[in-house]
Amino acid sequence: MIRPGDRALARCLDDKLDTFHHTTRNLPGIQPPERSEAFLAQVVESVRRVRYVATIKERDISERRAEPNDELFDPLKAAILFQRQGELDEAFWMVFYFVHFGKHRLSGWRYARRVYGCLGDMHHRWDWATTSADPEAFRAWLHIHQQQIKVPGKPGGFGNHRKYQSLDAYSPSGTGAAFDTYVQWVGPPRTHRHLIDQALARAKWNPRGAFRNLYYDMNSVASFGRTARFDYLAMLAKLNLAAIEPDSTYLQSSTGPLEGARQLFGHHHSIAQLDQWLIELETQLGVGMQVLEDALCNWQKSPDAFIPFRG
Repeated sequence: MIRPGDRALARCLDDKLDTFHHTTRNLPGIQPPERSEAFLAQVVESVRRVRYVATIKERDISERRAEPNDELFDPLKAAILFQRQGELDEAFWMVFYFVHFGKHRLSGWRYARRVYGCLGDMHHRWDWATTSADPEAFRAWLHIHQQQIKVPGKPGGFGNHRKYQSLDAYSPSGTGAAFDTYVQWVGPPRTHRHLIDQALARAKWNPRGAFRNLYYDMNSVASFGRTARFDYLAMLAKLNLAAIEPDSTYLQSSTGPLEGARQLFGHHHSIAQLDQWLIELETQLGVGMQVLEDALCNWQKSPDAFIPFRG
């Protein structure tokens, strides 16, 4: 359950969880012991996922990862490459692709790759400069080529968190609207960097306050509900593209994290109360709100025994 290299972390977290349970807030959900073990294992697994991003940031990354006509294309690694090259708008844009399309369990990044690379066009890409200059042209292209992006007869689609998303160019919540409203949200000629700096300034350079500002401001991006906004902003933080930090698990409108919180603290508490208690718990554990949010979501699926979940 716990890998040898993570046992020291697990013991430390176990002590902190026990202290919280006995001195700060009763946690009925961690009884009997196997439930506590399963919860801690999910926390450790979530810590590993956050560390993974930090790890790949330090590795050599092939230029092929940013080439959409290559099967090795990966929008997250492409974001790191563009960040290293100082192309920050394109790095942010790749994070948007990463979250919007997600990684399908069978076809991987096919949707993101085929859209970004204009279906293999060697001379054009739907990069930030092109898309932000003319979102309507992107919508028109998407409308014409939607079926080709899907590759009839082959399995594929959006990632697990985006499985109900649509490629439609003109529906209010489809991919066309998502791209268009994202461009409007950034607001060229304003850059992504200026967007983040303005949010930090409004929050008096408090990373958690800036995250909150951006989270609610991003509500204007079509199809980016609670999970997509949280994932997008948290990934910016992990990549050091933005000096922001989740200030809450944002239980309102969530499903898995809310159910996890109810299992942990009890089902008769308000969402606002649960949110506040999770802030207290994260302060005790010191793992970060993103880790706690992810762990709760996965733990509630199997609270009595650890099962690793992906996607």
